[in-house]
Amino acid sequence: MREVEVIGAGMVRFGKYNGKHLPWKSPEDLGREACKAALKHAGVNHKKIEAAYFGETYAGMPQVAQRVLDYLGISGISMYNHENACATSLASFRHAYFDVANGMYDLVIAAGVEKMGLVPAKKEGKGGGGMGGAGGLLGGGPIVMPEGMMFLQDVGMLMPAFFALLGRRHMEEFGTTREQFAKISVKNHRHGALNPYSQYQKEVTLEEVLNSRMVCDPITLLQCTPTSDGAAAVILASSEVARQYTTKRVRVAGSVIYGGEYKCSKGDFTSIGTCKKAANMIYEASGISPEDLDVAEQHDCFTPHELVTYEDLGICPKGEGGRLVDEGVTGLGGKGPVFNPSGGLQAKGHPIAATGVAQIVELVWQLRGECGPRQVEGAKVGIAHNGGGIGPGLEPGLLSLTILAK
Repeated sequence: MREVEVIGAGMVRFGKYNGKHLPWKSPEDLGREACKAALKHAGVNHKKIEAAYFGETYAGMPQVAQRVLDYLGISGISMYNHENACATSLASFRHAYFDVANGMYDLVIAAGVEKMGLVPAKKEGKGGGGMGGAGGLLGGGPIVMPEGMMFLQDVGMLMPAFFALLGRRHMEEFGTTREQFAKISVKNHRHGALNPYSQYQKEVTLEEVLNSRMVCDPITLLQCTPTSDGAAAVILASSEVARQYTTKRVRVAGSVIYGGEYKCSKGDFTSIGTCKKAANMIYEASGISPEDLDVAEQHDCFTPHELVTYEDLGICPKGEGGRLVDEGVTGLGGKGPVFNPSGGLQAKGHPIAATGVAQIVELVWQLRGECGPRQVEGAKVGIAHNGGGIGPGLEPGLLSLTILAK
């Protein structure tokens, strides 16, 4: 297989493009802006792109790649569209990476596009922010399925409940505290306040996090990801072609995509077994160890997930994730690796299908030293951790890990 590099990265600010919080934009608008930014960052003419790999989930919109690229004058190339819940666009990225690595193409684009609020907001005082979020219907059907259609939903095992139980068990076994979970939100909002692409650019205090509305004990509202719209895109190239465009080399050192293994965490509900297995796979394949990591973009859908991932990725021994939080190891200025310098899902936002590629965007910018006040000093190796859905035996429906290196 050939070496593959990411030579361009772009995204739009995440948020609610509903005409109330941010100007109303369609999914095509968001995708076009992100792709144009990635092409400009790479210095690549759009006519040079040989294949496209897109992801979209929430609206059930067919042929998102064709819809977006039509606006950019890109046609007559191979186009692939993916859906894999929150791991959608990293699945697209991996597909793009493997096709370039195997010599099918030399220069391609991978992107994720998501519009979670599908119609313009109603006027102020008239009832709200439009369709989407937990209150409306998707383009592809209802968010909440009819009783009997989804067993996990019927027994209450929705995402907040799953990660709350994970957090509670960690508290029981290792003495982890509510404050330690809440400090992760404080850290990520502090990082997000430094990121012009974040949905929330305001710091929060520990007291504000702890006193925000309880969602599912111990998870409060400010420890949950928001509903977001957004898009992100990257340009991948073979190393030979990459040399023609940049001297700021960022190579794909490893990529693992792994459907949840049935009962992989059996007997240990303080860990996500599928993540541990995927981590071992990517470390072995890349020759990179946890000690080599400088920066991580992690799927912090709820704060217990970030803490547990410290342990599952081998950043610290089992049960010591809370200690890392208290010592500030994973925040900007800490010993690192720095987790979620972008603000993560907590502050940057979580437009489902755009999240994975947005993690790659942040890592590319970090490794190229282009992140301004949120720059991780000396960053040379980064990992993107992305999970989607709940699959068999309470494992992730899909777990994706990607390592980038200078």
